[in-house]
Formats: sequence, structure tokens, C-alpha cells
Amino acid sequence: MNEEENQSTRGGAAEEEWADALLEEELRQAAAVLDPVPEALRQLALEAYALHDLDARIAELTFDSLVDALPVRGGTDAPRMLTFRAGEVTVDVEVTDDGLIGQVLPPRSARIEVLGGPQTARPVTVDTLGRFTSDAPPAGPFALRLRTGAEVIVTEWLRA
Repeated sequence: MNEEENQSTRGGAAEEEWADALLEEELRQAAAVLDPVPEALRQLALEAYALHDLDARIAELTFDSLVDALPVRGGTDAPRMLTFRAGEVTVDVEVTDDGLIGQVLPPRSARIEVLGGPQTARPVTVDTLGRFTSDAPPAGPFALRLRTGAEVIVTEWLRA
């Protein structure tokens, strides 16, 4: 192939790419006008993406008082007790009508966030003994995200 034919082939490919890009933009604009993404769905997608942690370890639920506890005669409205485990880290959580009470074991400094679906994460303070409380009870599905130095641990999602 000579130089002239080579240049015309490259020119044709560039024109075709430009035409494809123009068509794609026209289709994108038409879809935005004729079938827009609902704002609530767009917000949920953004928040779901913000919640992901690629390097996070998943803490396995090892005890749930709704499933694993022995029934107590006459006992009503007992708080829900949960235990999560990820490697050597254990998180015990008590879910009450007033909020969450828990402890990270072995005790360590950590930052904990209560994740609540499309709502923003609520930070929770952890003391030197690994204890934490949240005054807001979860209202629906929730999970905990623990940041202990370079390690990130996320619990399974549960319904309150």
C-alpha cells in the first residue's frame, strides 16, 4: 500500500470514529429526554457506590439471638444480640429500641460507622476499651463498617 492510500484509510477511520461518537452523543441526549433516570435511583446508585470498600473484609455473623438463643419463658422484648467475626476481630452488638451498644474485641482504637442503606453513614465513637454506642436505632437494613488503622471490616447487612 502506498502512502496516499494509507493516509486515506486513516482518514476514513477517523471520520468513522467521529461519526460513531456523534451518534452515541445524540442517543445519550435522546435517552435523557425521553427516558430519564429517576433522581431517587441516581442518588441510590451514587450512595451504593460510595459505600463499597474493595479491600474490606466481611465480618461473618456468628451469633444472632433471634435465631441462636434459647427461648426464655415469660421473656418479652429482649434486646437483639449479634456477634460478628472477621479473623481475630470480634464485634458484639446489642440492638435496642434506643440504639446500638457494642464492643470491639480485642479492644482497639477504631472508627465505626452505622450504614443504613440509602441514608448516610452515621459515625460512632469507640472508647479505649473498644466500647461504642449509637443513640439512633437502625430503621431498616443496617451494617457496621469498622476502620482499624489500615484494615476495613464490614459486617453483613441485617434488618433491625
